[in-house]
Amino acid sequence: MEHWPDYLEAVFSGLRDLVVTDIGGAVLTPEEGFRRWVETTHDVDERGQHIYLIGNGGSATMASHMAADACKNGRLRALAFNDSSLLTATGNDLAFDQLFALPLARWARPQDLLISVSSSGNSPNIVRALELARSMPMRVVTLSGKGADNRSRAFGDLNFYVPSGRYGWVECAHQAILHFWLDQYMNLHRQGAI
Repeated sequence: MEHWPDYLEAVFSGLRDLVVTDIGGAVLTPEEGFRRWVETTHDVDERGQHIYLIGNGGSATMASHMAADACKNGRLRALAFNDSSLLTATGNDLAFDQLFALPLARWARPQDLLISVSSSGNSPNIVRALELARSMPMRVVTLSGKGADNRSRAFGDLNFYVPSGRYGWVECAHQAILHFWLDQYMNLHRQGAI
């Protein structure tokens, strides 16, 4: 059995060792990465644009959770594509890798913001949506983990990579990263974090 302090240290190490890169692969400090993400979010809001969040499994619940918080608390136009009828019809009638690309193609506009949350960074439906987003072009932020060479990191204007090999640790870190982003946005552009 693992010991609680060791587990906490493993989760914290993923956050402490967070690697942030830009679209060209240049390494940024986490502070600079979050500053740019908050600035992008503010620009999206000022222009009346939208934020879309995508993820699978536990990451889908994070996407939904943060879309709700961003909409309710941050007063942002945020949406997660998680309607069960749309997802199952798309997966069944078209292909699983189209789950997020199809609604993005219908709803998103150039310069909207796509935030992808993927523990592995390699899910085909996430990668397909990222490819579409880049081609529109949308602004893109990726959250990933597991392997440093994951495919998601090639698509983001900002890429937040958690260097941890366990899904649970990556997911814990992703939730903290998402909350920190939204809290900082609200601290700067709303009445403060809730």
